[in-house]
Amino acid sequence: MAKTTKTTKTTKTKATKTTTKGQTKIQPQAQQGLPVLPITVNAQYIKDLSFETPGPFITSKNLKEAPNISLNIEVRANTLEDKRYEVELHVTAKATNNNEKVFILDMTYAGAFTLNDIPEQNIPPVLLIECPRLLFPFARNIVADVTRDGGFPPLALSPVDFAAIYRQQIEKMQQKSAADA
Repeated sequence: MAKTTKTTKTTKTKATKTTTKGQTKIQPQAQQGLPVLPITVNAQYIKDLSFETPGPFITSKNLKEAPNISLNIEVRANTLEDKRYEVELHVTAKATNNNEKVFILDMTYAGAFTLNDIPEQNIPPVLLIECPRLLFPFARNIVADVTRDGGFPPLALSPVDFAAIYRQQIEKMQQKSAADA
C-alpha cells in the first residue's frame, strides 16, 4: 500500500493532504499565530465524593413531604506551579425530614488551570470567580446524577453568583483586618 503525503499551505490555514489508493483526507493542523487564551482548563476531576443515606428505609417514596435541604458551596484556590493553579468547588448538601437525616452529599470538584498574561492583581478574582464559573455546570450535573442514583429526585443546584461570593469574602477580610488594627 503506497502512501503519499503532500503539504499544502495557504495564507489562513495549514492542512496536510494524505492520499492512500485514491482516497484523499485533509487533516487540519494547529494554526500558527493564534492568540493564547488567558485561561486554559488543563483538567477537571472529582477530587472527593461521598453520598450517604443513613436510614435504609428512607427514600423519596417514603417521604410524606419534601425534605429541608441545606446547601453550602465553597471555593478554594491553590498554586500548583508558575501560572498553574488548582481551583476546588466544595459542595455540601444535607437533606433532613422531621429532624431525621435523609441524605448527605459531600463533593469536591476541582480543575487545573493555567493563567496566561493576566496581571498579578487580577489573578485572585479570576481564580475565585471565572474558574468556578467554568467548573460549576459539571459539578451541578454530578450532584443531580448522584442524588438521582441514590434513590431521590435529582438535586438541581441553582446558578451561583461567584462574583457576589468573592465580594463578600473581600468585605469580611477587610472588616477583620480593620478589627485587628
